[in-house]
Amino acid sequence: MLRARFLELAPGGFEEAEHGVRVELAAYGEAAARVLGAFPHAVVSDVEPGWEERWRDFHRPVRIGPLWIGPPWEVPDGNAIAVVVDPGRAFGTGAHATTRLCLEFLLGQGPGSVLDVGCGSGVLAIAAAKLGHGPVIAVDFDEAAIETAKANAAVNGVEIDARRLDASERPLPRADLALANIALEPVEALGGRLEVERAITSGYLVADQPQLGGLRRTGRRELDGWAADLFERR
Repeated sequence: MLRARFLELAPGGFEEAEHGVRVELAAYGEAAARVLGAFPHAVVSDVEPGWEERWRDFHRPVRIGPLWIGPPWEVPDGNAIAVVVDPGRAFGTGAHATTRLCLEFLLGQGPGSVLDVGCGSGVLAIAAAKLGHGPVIAVDFDEAAIETAKANAAVNGVEIDARRLDASERPLPRADLALANIALEPVEALGGRLEVERAITSGYLVADQPQLGGLRRTGRRELDGWAADLFERR
C-alpha cells in the first residue's frame, strides 16, 4: 500500500532500497515535499550534489520476451525489439514490476488500436506500436509526460498520438485495447468510461481487486507484490 501511495505522490519516480526486513522509499525535490505533507514523521535528509542524476544508476535495461526496454546509454540486445526510453521528468522506465506485467499481457494481444491512459514516458504505447498495434493514442494529464512520450516515440521511429487529457473528467477515445498502469483508485474510476473490448491494468498491489464496469477480469499476473489484470468486455 505504501508503494502505491508513493506512486501517487512521486509519479516522476522514487528510490527503493531493502534493508533486511525493512524497505526504504526515497523521494526528491517537489515530490519529497508532497511525501512529507502526507507523512509528516518521515525522515528528511540532505543529499549529495548531483542527486538529480542519481536515477540513471537505477535505470537498467530489462528483457520481456522479444522486447528489450532500456535507456539510450545502453546497447540493445541484437535479437530484440528495442524500446529505448529516457523517462525525463515522466514516470516509466520499463523496469518496474507493474510495467513488466503489462508488457507480458500486451505480448499476448492481437494487433489493433490501443489507448494508453496515464502514459507517462510512453513506454507501453511505444512498445505497442513496435509490436504492430495501431493506431496508438497515449494520454496523460501532465504536459511533461506528453512531451517525453513524443520525444521517446521519435527516438524509436514510431508514431503515437500523444495528447494531454485528464482521464478523470474528459471523454476517452475509443480503442480495441486500453492500457492503464496508474494506481488502484484511478483504474477503478475508468470503469464504465472505457470504450474498449479489452483492458490491461496495473499500478496496484496483489491484495487489490479492481472492478471495471462493463468488463470482466479474465487474467492476472503478479510480480514482487504487484499485480496486473486483463479485462474483457462482458
